[in-house]
Amino acid sequence: LGYRSKTRKKFTKGFRRNGAVRMVNYLTTFKIGDYVDIIVDSAIHKGMPHHFYHGRTGKIFNINKRAIGIKLFKKVKGRYEEKVIHARVEHVRPSNCRRAFVSR
Repeated sequence: LGYRSKTRKKFTKGFRRNGAVRMVNYLTTFKIGDYVDIIVDSAIHKGMPHHFYHGRTGKIFNINKRAIGIKLFKKVKGRYEEKVIHARVEHVRPSNCRRAFVSR
């Protein structure tokens, strides 16, 4: 089984979302400590995280020129391990998980 096996449904884009990459992906500014969602853009193969992390939320710990370092937790044999991955900006978007907390 390959790196992208069993991702036919998972990596499909929504209706009217195919074609050129949205500029919003490149124009958003990220800061260390922000929460981000990892949503894989199947049109861009470089810096693509493993499909396990698609839809997961993590915290930014490192910012490079084209990629972002993200820390998140993965359940392994009943315990949670902290995982560190680097993904390109196209596969990352700001998370709404703290929006309600910040608005209060």
